[in-house]
Amino acid sequence: MTGTDRPDVLLITVDQWSAHMLGAAGHPVIQTPTLDELCRNGTRFTNAHSECPICVPARRSLMTGASSRRHGDRVYDDQMPMPPETLAASFSAAGYQTHAVGKLHVFPQRDRIGFHDVQLEEEGRAQYGVMDDYEIWLGDKGYPGQQFDHGMSTDGYVHRPWHLPEELHVTNWSTQQMIRQIKRRDPLRPAFWYLAYRHPHPPLVPLQAYLDMYRDMEIEAPITDDWDATQDLPFAVASKRKRGEKYSARQIAEIRRAFYALCTHIDHQLRLIIGTLREEMLLDNTIILFTSDHGDMLGDHGLWAKSLFYRGSANVPMILMGRPTDTAIGIGAEDDRLVTLADVMPTLLSLAGIEVPDSADGRPMISESPRQMIYGEFGTGSDATRMVRDARYKLIYYPVGNRCQLFDLQSDPDERHDLAGTAEYTETLDRLTTTLIAELYGSDLDWIRDGKLIGLPDKPAMPRQNRNLSSQRGHHWPPQKHSNMRQLLTSA
Repeated sequence: MTGTDRPDVLLITVDQWSAHMLGAAGHPVIQTPTLDELCRNGTRFTNAHSECPICVPARRSLMTGASSRRHGDRVYDDQMPMPPETLAASFSAAGYQTHAVGKLHVFPQRDRIGFHDVQLEEEGRAQYGVMDDYEIWLGDKGYPGQQFDHGMSTDGYVHRPWHLPEELHVTNWSTQQMIRQIKRRDPLRPAFWYLAYRHPHPPLVPLQAYLDMYRDMEIEAPITDDWDATQDLPFAVASKRKRGEKYSARQIAEIRRAFYALCTHIDHQLRLIIGTLREEMLLDNTIILFTSDHGDMLGDHGLWAKSLFYRGSANVPMILMGRPTDTAIGIGAEDDRLVTLADVMPTLLSLAGIEVPDSADGRPMISESPRQMIYGEFGTGSDATRMVRDARYKLIYYPVGNRCQLFDLQSDPDERHDLAGTAEYTETLDRLTTTLIAELYGSDLDWIRDGKLIGLPDKPAMPRQNRNLSSQRGHHWPPQKHSNMRQLLTSA
């Protein structure tokens, strides 16, 4: 493909949005009419996974097409530079104009990772010594340093409505910045646009209008399970459950209401992006992919946030809508093949006729040879977790206490029943354990003796300390002048 007949590409990511939280996926409450229409006009991959379901490693996989083992981060290393072979760099080298808006979560913070330009929104991370473009814009609008004056934290579930005028909400800002870039494009060159919304990741500060949409809806109860009936809970599960012990059933419902409100706000803002593409006569030449870096447990199984390999945390939405001429992409299709975030880069490059670099170990989602297995990994210490799954079964391994959980996703998609101690599943457990052992590397090899998993000593779950109120931000005017990031760089 050459010249202006090459497709434009729009990659949209959100933060902490689970795969099942779509109307098209049958969710009983959430309202996602725009994304549902994308599903009707493209393909929804129902078994998409974040290989390392926490922000920085997941975004490295998205932007490099590589697994954690290859790109080097499985622990959330927020000071690891991005490799040069990125999705943006590949599009730029192929003659595309490349622009990103929103959250990159890279280091150094102003690294463009191959994009020609970036309009940055980084959740007020003043500790990096950088004021991002959204905070600069708020100051220009007469609200300097006030984005966190709502008092909600970036990793907590205390919530309230947005405190500034509606047009100043970060979701609106990201949308408007992307619209401006689409309108300012070079008409003689194809474009790769990356729109990275911050939400529904906390802080939970939806617009009041979207809270009102859910006011009279009955919010579904969290998923429960019988895990502790079959074996003692793994340390990582028992300790993470303590995070949510303070929430009543009513509070959990209200948290979900606020979370869904943020999702629907994004969904509606996407209508402006699509409307702009239509009015600029670009829509029929644009490939659109929507996904998330990971999900959120939101109280399912008594768990919260991410870094776990259960459905709510590790399964992500993956919607691909091609051009009318892209016959390789289904229309109104659901594809249950196993895919990962590392597959996004080779998929989009292949559809644009661009060679995939050797540094990527993902594979195109439209390939005729789909994955047979997914390996996932997070952490190296007491919170370490590993996962293997095939088309039907999922094995989750916790080295602390040497615990395994096994789920039959065909009969138990909500993962309510741990089958690891069930005699009839011994052969399946042994097979997946052998697969998992073959994937271990580095310090993980200490968990093996004589070809068997021995793990690490068990430890009791302790009450969770939260002295920083779940990464609570402060008032950002005047700008923060100190940062430990430069000291760390100097000492490295």
